Amino acid sequence: MVDLDLCYTPATELIRKYRDGELSPVEVVQNSLARIDEVNPTLNCFCFTYPEEALAQAEAAEQALKSKQARPLEGVPMAIKDFTPTRGKVTTRGSKLLQDWVPERDPVLVQRLQDAGAIMLGKTTTPEFATSGFTDSPLWGITRNPWNPARTPGGSSGGSGAAVASGCVPFAEGTDMGGSVRIPAALCGVVGHKPSIGRIPMDIIDTAYCSISHFGPLARTIDDATLFLDTVQGEHFSDIQSLPRCDLPLPVPADVKGLKFALDVTLGFCAVDPAVEANLRNTADALRDAGAIVEEVDLGWDSKIVDMWYATWGIFMAAYYAQLTDVPLDENRERMSEGLVRLIEAGRKIDAVTARRWEFERTRYWHKLGVVLDNHHALLCPTMAITAPAVEMRDWDFAGFDEHGMLICMDMTSPFNYTAQCPVLSVPSGFADGLPTATQIVARRWDDALAMRIGAAVEKALPWAQHRPEL
Repeated sequence: MVDLDLCYTPATELIRKYRDGELSPVEVVQNSLARIDEVNPTLNCFCFTYPEEALAQAEAAEQALKSKQARPLEGVPMAIKDFTPTRGKVTTRGSKLLQDWVPERDPVLVQRLQDAGAIMLGKTTTPEFATSGFTDSPLWGITRNPWNPARTPGGSSGGSGAAVASGCVPFAEGTDMGGSVRIPAALCGVVGHKPSIGRIPMDIIDTAYCSISHFGPLARTIDDATLFLDTVQGEHFSDIQSLPRCDLPLPVPADVKGLKFALDVTLGFCAVDPAVEANLRNTADALRDAGAIVEEVDLGWDSKIVDMWYATWGIFMAAYYAQLTDVPLDENRERMSEGLVRLIEAGRKIDAVTARRWEFERTRYWHKLGVVLDNHHALLCPTMAITAPAVEMRDWDFAGFDEHGMLICMDMTSPFNYTAQCPVLSVPSGFADGLPTATQIVARRWDDALAMRIGAAVEKALPWAQHRPEL
């Protein structure tokens, strides 16, 4: 029998109970593996699991705890996204083109988690090359939302979001180039953090010069997300943009008295579901009640920022495909997802001068946000414009403008990858028709501790960990 209370015990609490002798890592890992077996046939959140290896590591963790030689995350179960290479274990990136790839090294993030004693139970599903807000790949098929299996968990870290929300692991790793941590966090009702660029060394995409790519945690609590971030942060030679360590207090303080926040429901251009807006405003009210000042602002952005981000992502994927294989795209087209092919083809049409000119445009968007953040500690807005759509839908089903001239969109995340130095935290804001909604907290540049502090205040006022999907 699966112990659901144990499934939903935060990592910080597991660590305390391990050290007090109240729990055994073997017991916890066995329970987590049983939970995966229970929910994975429905959710398809894991494409690989490693039960024998995980249990052996749990037994070693138990001995380390008994001998008082435990590491900080000793015996804590976790999951790694199948986009992220893992040494000696098949990593497919959701693609038939890589279905037999066995990487020879672990990235810095995986090394640091494992060196701290965390136990990888498996790899979580992702759309092909992490290029969609829907987790559905040619290799692994559809991944589903724990709150309603007819709905998507989002993407591209959808497997990680579903695994955390369903109690398989307390936290999981994700990658975020346009919202791929925050989208599934929002749609699955958990915490998702896009750190300041360089906070976690990014060493898995063959370039150290990408300006939109991040690792980030998905977790059920702010403290767990912070624990994950603190474990893996810090500069490393492999990423020239990587940052020195910053102070991330644990437990995270929840005091926001006297802080000043800006609120923008639409970012100037997004059509937002009324229930999403209502829950966002409820979050703002909770922060006011906690002593913060919240002012409504007009950021003054427009939908061109999304168009530019999509084209930038297309250029990256076109270059990545050329780096990956010399097989012409037409020869692989039938083996690849339609969305990936569309993205590569779009990227190939853009000339270098046009792409360079976007940097001037991108700067103007930053200046508008920069003025807001110069006068406020953070910007509050929705993470998603809607609740989780049906699993059969696709990214391109969201296009055009409504009768008010607002963009019909699913996520409101990608513009903030264009302001990558600003940490962005997604926290649950409530429910609409039984599906989670979320608030996006855009903090000042490089201040990840501030983002977590604001998230902790929301968590204290509107506790979400008590809610569990019925599976």
